[in-house]
Amino acid sequence: MNLFEGIRQNNFLVVGRAGMDLFPDPPGTKTEEATNWISDLGGSSANIAAGICKFGGNASLLTSVSDDSVGRFCVNRLKHYGVDVSHVKPVGGEYRNSLALYETRVDDHQSVIYRNGAADFQVTEADVQSVDYSQYGALITAGTVFASEPSRSATFAAFDLAKKAGLPIIFDVDYRPYSWPSPQVAEDVLSHAGSMSDVIVGNDEEFGFMAGGIEKGLNKARELAKTTASLVIYKMGEKGAVTFANGEEIRTGIYPVTALKPTGAGDSFMAGLMSSLADGMELRESVLRGSACASMVVAKPGCAPAMPNKEQLEKFLATHSGVVDA
Repeated sequence: MNLFEGIRQNNFLVVGRAGMDLFPDPPGTKTEEATNWISDLGGSSANIAAGICKFGGNASLLTSVSDDSVGRFCVNRLKHYGVDVSHVKPVGGEYRNSLALYETRVDDHQSVIYRNGAADFQVTEADVQSVDYSQYGALITAGTVFASEPSRSATFAAFDLAKKAGLPIIFDVDYRPYSWPSPQVAEDVLSHAGSMSDVIVGNDEEFGFMAGGIEKGLNKARELAKTTASLVIYKMGEKGAVTFANGEEIRTGIYPVTALKPTGAGDSFMAGLMSSLADGMELRESVLRGSACASMVVAKPGCAPAMPNKEQLEKFLATHSGVVDA
């Protein structure tokens, strides 16, 4: 099947981590001064899956979680958002779920990520081989899955199996330096993943990283769209995005909001983009709706709980003053 046929099935296999998010309450509280915390689902892939389900789509997460109360918390929250957990495997020993502590504040924002001995890195080739890829329309993953073994080899194996089943590969670069053994390893591995992908979404720094310099990032995105990928989206924060597809370059702006925090925008963008394309909307409109989702998430506490459903997105679009062009 081609890229958009796969996406329109609105049934996604999402590979990558689920974790626990903790954020101080009320908004504006510093971590070191907090006495009340709100907990919810975290992790880029889990957030994307939850966002797709909130829009009425289907998403199944492939990952490992720690065989303890925190892992079970993550599974319960995935179920709460409607994510299929058939391919979520508990692992014992000293492996632990990722934990993110982040503040609902923009000025002097602090995020602390615990990723030592991460359970999600324990996904194996046997795990990905147990999946029936024919029941899905597309595979989505974020770059963190490639940061360590055995998850790296397992995810590349999943790419191969998905391609054999005719599924398009959708790749969010999502470069997190703290997860990688070195920048050189990250550059090589993420570039290889990008070369295997049908859709690549990343920001200017991530494309610049893969190209060997931020000033080369836009040309890197353009080159990937001309050679291996069908759709490449180059995000530039407040400056909007450039979308490369079918030999065209589509420039779009953002929906300005008063941000409460800087986290969660990329995950919500991906969920909104995929869900809009799955509903048959044109590419430009789908990118703009993804941008609206990103704006909505940074204006609320939390990541997965802040992601909109269709009704909330339509209300935002109907009441918002409009997009600011790049």
